Amino acid sequence: MSRTARRPLVRAAFDRGQTPSIACFNRATTPLGLNLDKLLAALQKFVDVRVAPVWGTPARLVRSTGFLPGDWAIVFLDTADAPGALAYHDLTPDGFPLSKVFVKTILDDNSSVSVATSHELVEMLVDPAINLWSNGPERGVFYAYESADPVEEQSFPVDGIAMSDFVYPSYFESFHKAGSTQFDEMKKTNRPFQLLKGGYQIIFKKGRETQIFGSKAKAKRFAKEDRRGHRSQYRHEHGPSCRSKPDRGRRVRAY
Repeated sequence: MSRTARRPLVRAAFDRGQTPSIACFNRATTPLGLNLDKLLAALQKFVDVRVAPVWGTPARLVRSTGFLPGDWAIVFLDTADAPGALAYHDLTPDGFPLSKVFVKTILDDNSSVSVATSHELVEMLVDPAINLWSNGPERGVFYAYESADPVEEQSFPVDGIAMSDFVYPSYFESFHKAGSTQFDEMKKTNRPFQLLKGGYQIIFKKGRETQIFGSKAKAKRFAKEDRRGHRSQYRHEHGPSCRSKPDRGRRVRAY
């Protein structure tokens, strides 16, 4: 029996009032395609200069050899343990936010390790419990507080390393007029709740979760992916009509 199999089930437990320390470690045998220290330095600058001033979500990224007590975590692994997933959210053994990044799966998909990592990082910082929703432009429809999904497939360089675009708090405020303020880091959107062609959004409508897409091509790509770990599969209050399966307090492997 493994060590984690003997552990009690864990639930999310963290204090948003504290600046989290994020343990970052590599368990992938597939080369990342860039130096890990340089990647973490760029991700730290991404947080310090781009994300935290907008969202008020500072964090300290620490290179480690494994999980650290009380820390959030980012772990690099080889192959996705869910078909088609490039990266997703989970929990550390202590019940803190964890992002898994699947290096070989990402590279086989001709995607970017740094973009996937920064995508998960900004979403983990903005909504670590993956449980925030916003009223949308349509009455009775709630929009998931996902900060990178609406502008997915857009990226910009930080010290020469590609980082994911992300939306601003104003993006979720429907009272803003088009063009009245900045809605995402790259200024690709010009109004609240706008979806770019490569983006999508999870919504809650008529008692169930579903997705809307910025283009038909994105919908087709999405249909081939397993989005396990997103809020439709993770720590959501599932109603009788919700088709996603509850996954609260699951066991976590020790990488």
